[in-house]
Amino acid sequence: MFKVGITGGIGSGKTTVCRVFEVLGIPVFYADPAAREVMNTDPVLITGVQEAFGDEAYQEGILNRKFLANIVFNDERELAKLNALVHPAVFRAFDAWVSEQHGVPYVLKEAALLFESGSDKLCDETVLVIAPRDLKIQRVRNRDKITEAEVLKRMDKQFSDEKKAKLASFLVRNDEKELLIPQVLKLHEQFLSLAQG
Repeated sequence: MFKVGITGGIGSGKTTVCRVFEVLGIPVFYADPAAREVMNTDPVLITGVQEAFGDEAYQEGILNRKFLANIVFNDERELAKLNALVHPAVFRAFDAWVSEQHGVPYVLKEAALLFESGSDKLCDETVLVIAPRDLKIQRVRNRDKITEAEVLKRMDKQFSDEKKAKLASFLVRNDEKELLIPQVLKLHEQFLSLAQG
């Protein structure tokens, strides 16, 4: 199965781009919801989290998000430790999901941390959705009802667009000036052609 990874900084509008691909009949694997799910369903991951952070990380078999958040969001090393456990579990979930997709020319994997997690290496091509910084900040503030400082703190945890652009195969501009749908249709045609080899 031909696999396309799609990413973009917070507020870039990558989910909007994915919705257009879905309208075209292309299945999309969303890594963030998958990560939340595997935290409660992947036995290898659950054991790893308990060994790394203690039995208190789970209460009655359910992830104790507050407990874990207090540890990892105040310590970069602890966050890296958690990511090293979660990312492989999401990769396994993606592989299982791909094996269930039939009769489609290609699939998309949407992941905020596509390059940071190394999951771009599991994809045949990658797409980066970019938007001006001010527009991204405004979108996230409107969506999540948070301050600019909180948005910037989240942005700091991701690679810059400049760094991602050097790694991505294709770019989509979601700047509210260039039309989005023609860009996605062009990519769709390219991916159909690449998937057919």
